[in-house]
Amino acid sequence: MPELPEVEVVRRGLAEHAVGRAIDTVTVTHPRAVRRHVAGGADLAARLTGLRIDSAQRRGKYLWLTFDEPDTALVVHLGMSGQMLVQPAGAPVEKHAHIRAVLGDGAELRFVDQRTFGGWALGELVEVNGTVVPDVVAHIARDPLDPLFDREAVVAAIRAKNTEIKRVLLDQTVISGIGNIYADEALWRAGLHGTRIAADLTRPVLRTLLDGVTAVMTEALAVGGTSFDALYVNVNGESGYFSRSLAAYGRENEPCDRCATLLVREQFMNRSSFSCPKCQRKPRRR
Repeated sequence: MPELPEVEVVRRGLAEHAVGRAIDTVTVTHPRAVRRHVAGGADLAARLTGLRIDSAQRRGKYLWLTFDEPDTALVVHLGMSGQMLVQPAGAPVEKHAHIRAVLGDGAELRFVDQRTFGGWALGELVEVNGTVVPDVVAHIARDPLDPLFDREAVVAAIRAKNTEIKRVLLDQTVISGIGNIYADEALWRAGLHGTRIAADLTRPVLRTLLDGVTAVMTEALAVGGTSFDALYVNVNGESGYFSRSLAAYGRENEPCDRCATLLVREQFMNRSSFSCPKCQRKPRRR
């Protein structure tokens, strides 16, 4: 699933190519693409028609558009394969284009989703800790690229968790935007095994870990995110290239870039975790 850098790439593309344009018509062709909008596809289409897109915003992995209608947001769930594409007028329609919004100049904002886990839903904007977000995002913590991200407060929150550090990194109510890929990358940089207990880690170690999270996401963002196949692309259909720079994730039986020990893959939370058995030693059982 896309993580913070991939979603931010999409947000930037929407900010450049969709913001400022009015929506003339909306067509929904697959009910799963609007299943989170309880009132249904016809209601979503009717309410979006005539609105002007004012901004494209994000928190963690959550993406939304705001409009010239106050307090209204279109929350976009990318799921595992969702794409937000801005296509010129007359461009061939993708096989899995489930929502199409015709913009003022004839271009189309399309939601393309092969696996149909994503979708659009209208929500209400609310203020949480001084920042306006959609109501469905109100429980999501700030992410490391948020200007108001409080590293010390997050360190304290992590140390209060008597569970595995990787589990905490994946908890979007503690710190948002991190998924399996960037959790493994940050843990490798910090020399920590994902099953270390968060409460046992010192503040300096956690500061180093969070700095690693910020660094790896910033580096990934600079090259367009991580793409393993054609399912993740930005609004122009271009893929990211950070997969070429991964130090841990997906590199089972490849040499560690730090010590040359072969990396291993282990199961964790129904996911695959990748680490170096020498640089990231497993904790002793309590």
